Amino acid sequence: MMILELYPYEIEHIETLRRHASECMVLLKANGDFPLSNIGEIALYGSGSRQTIKGGTGSGDVNSRFYVTVEQGLENAGFTITTKDWMDRYDRVQELAHQEFVAGIKFKAQATGVPAIMLGMGAVMPEPEYELPVEGAGDTAIYVLSRNSGEGSDRNVVGGDLLLTETEIRDIKAIANTYKQFMLVLNVGGVVDLTPVMEVPNILILSQLGVVTGDALADVLLGKSCPSGKLTTTWAAWEDYSPIGDFGLEDDTRYREGVYVGYRYFDSVSQTPLFPFGFGLSYTKFSIVESVASLDGSRVNVNVTVKNVGSTSGKEVVQLYVSVPSGKLDQPFQTLAAFAKTEELDAGQGQQIMLSFAMEELTSYDTERTVDVLEAGDYLLRVGSSSRDTHICGIVRMNQEVITRQLSHAGGTPDFEDWKPEAQQWTYAGESDKRANAPVLILSADDFVAGVNPAILEIDSAVRNMVEGLSDSELAWLCVGNYRSGNESGSVIGNAAFTVVGAAGETTTRLKEKGIPPLVMSDGPAGLRLSRQYGVDELGVYPVGESIPPTLLDFMDDEVKAALGFQKSGGAERSGSIYDQYCTALPIGTALAQSWNMDFCRACGDIVGDEMERFGVHLWLAPAFNIHRSPLCGRNYEYFSEDPLISGRVAAAITHGVQSHPGCGVTIKHYVANNQETNRFRSNSVVSERALRDIYLRGFKICIEESQPYALMTSYNLLNGVHTSERKDIITGILREEWGFDGIVMSDWVVNGVQHGTKKYPYAKAAKSIKAGNDVMMPGSEADHTDVLTALAGTNKTITLTRDEVQDCAARIIHIVFKLAGAKTQPSNIIDKGV
Repeated sequence: MMILELYPYEIEHIETLRRHASECMVLLKANGDFPLSNIGEIALYGSGSRQTIKGGTGSGDVNSRFYVTVEQGLENAGFTITTKDWMDRYDRVQELAHQEFVAGIKFKAQATGVPAIMLGMGAVMPEPEYELPVEGAGDTAIYVLSRNSGEGSDRNVVGGDLLLTETEIRDIKAIANTYKQFMLVLNVGGVVDLTPVMEVPNILILSQLGVVTGDALADVLLGKSCPSGKLTTTWAAWEDYSPIGDFGLEDDTRYREGVYVGYRYFDSVSQTPLFPFGFGLSYTKFSIVESVASLDGSRVNVNVTVKNVGSTSGKEVVQLYVSVPSGKLDQPFQTLAAFAKTEELDAGQGQQIMLSFAMEELTSYDTERTVDVLEAGDYLLRVGSSSRDTHICGIVRMNQEVITRQLSHAGGTPDFEDWKPEAQQWTYAGESDKRANAPVLILSADDFVAGVNPAILEIDSAVRNMVEGLSDSELAWLCVGNYRSGNESGSVIGNAAFTVVGAAGETTTRLKEKGIPPLVMSDGPAGLRLSRQYGVDELGVYPVGESIPPTLLDFMDDEVKAALGFQKSGGAERSGSIYDQYCTALPIGTALAQSWNMDFCRACGDIVGDEMERFGVHLWLAPAFNIHRSPLCGRNYEYFSEDPLISGRVAAAITHGVQSHPGCGVTIKHYVANNQETNRFRSNSVVSERALRDIYLRGFKICIEESQPYALMTSYNLLNGVHTSERKDIITGILREEWGFDGIVMSDWVVNGVQHGTKKYPYAKAAKSIKAGNDVMMPGSEADHTDVLTALAGTNKTITLTRDEVQDCAARIIHIVFKLAGAKTQPSNIIDKGV
């Protein structure tokens, strides 16, 4: 086994992740055979046994020094794997299938005239069918089922992707019946329809846990740690998901389901999923002994006593849902309002925890009156361990309607009315009696405190004076990302920075002499994505080795690499000193959310912030928390949940962790309704104002109000016919004026000039985006710079910009530059052993 000499910071970060990784795993089924009582022989099968996936492709990838596969993790723990021959044979099957897959994409690219790299970005090969004998010694077997996905492509309802292959079904059943102890381990970033193998007695969602994946699994199998994760998205048979809204259409995707997303749909139509939202077992058992509700003004407090009634230690997540009364506005059966995770409880130990929320957080948007409103009626408080294990513990009764805030129309209008369910809803035995006997808390309009609009950012006069002294061209440079004319195409895969090698991009370096340094941005969201090594010589920094993501190499020959501005090997052509930039691969976003542990999420942000300080990065392009609207979205693994509350809370915790480091900030993304990868640059999300505010914007609002991130990224998609970066109503109106956001707004990486295909809608444009308050167009290009200058000069055929509009964007950029780049001393890019 290869011995690696790690820097102390790497060791510290890995230890933090391994200590908490079991909290991200979700035990779906258990019969008591696990944890194992001793180390010995073990039979290991499945696509993820050796080719374990640490995280998804695209911007979600992290160039860590290494990561531990399942095979390596079991061997590190002392197991003897008896199926090495099976894994060797599988490797050959997979390699042949991969070659055919790549050849098919290249053939399609040639036939359609689209660059292979564009079709290959995010494309994931379905698991192949094969015939291999499942013979291995020992009483215990593990089958590791893997699924990958990534930026640029959505998933498909086929075997080897959302569905199981015939091979997987056959082998999983055969192995489960052959071995005394068997566990199906899911090394996946999203939902897989497990219907054909639901008879399996033990199922664990390992997820994709970054650098510690294999070691963390070994810890759980041996009982060194106890799985305590809970689902943050509903797992169901494919045919049971909501058929109401569109998904993955090339041009217009209509969100007809309205607010009935995820468990809100399943509960409201009484559809039984395979595993409900919030579900997760443990090696031990817990009971909620009592729940006592009280009011403090408009804040609801529920005191809950949790007891470990099993035989081993573990953690439990208690969830509080509210059934909001349907009046003028229809309502889902229940909505998550609060949650808390216990400490590690020994057998027989109990803990009191407080679940708390403000009633204002339950408002619904009334489109007709443009208000957030709480309608009169009974608000049923439900406490439980999952969305299908809730029991009424109290009622908050409002005898009159309360309007909490007057708003305005924003986001555009769809060409349909949102779907509403029939009256049938999920219930549990004895619910009517429980409701009749539940304590009632009376809440009046007088208990609410009038809301105060947040203060709008006031730019320092020195910054204003600096901006007024810039020429039109300098303003335009500041409002588009840093670029080198003629090499813009290299930015298409998020590798556009020059100051830090492998970073995704940066603001302009052209104004350094005027005291405005660049902001360096690194991709995420599962850790920093930088080149592992870089060189420094008299000409500056340069990449060492291949700087192209491995998932794209198959689709790029030397000619394409040259066209995209990549060197074959910077170290071979230049002779400077070589330094390391090893970053830590974190658990994927969904796995972090499955921990339901905000302290751990903050610790992961702290890991990122520490590495940002070391390598000279100012903005991390994460966290990403778009809603799991459909299990087919290719980037769901980056996102947290189908629920906006846990999404916003996890993002806020990560933000606090990152921004506790001087000069380091996050960039929350993708704002907003970015829920598919199909035609991602020019797809149009058609969404009602109520669904937009109550579901898709709510997580952003929570994160901003709780943690004030330094930056926000708009999304590629259009929203009701207008690109999100070009919508002043959601950027200036909602984001800044309603929520008080005081950071910068940037676009996603729109590379004008690297475009393909004829679609219904155009690409987003720099001048239109700046007019809307999107401060900086990333990653920047000569076309963007020209677009802004012509709009300022009045010669742009599509838009006119005033100098004041551009100066406002420039001033906000400089304000954050001084907060972040101004706070840094010498970036510690060069790391000595022992630091």
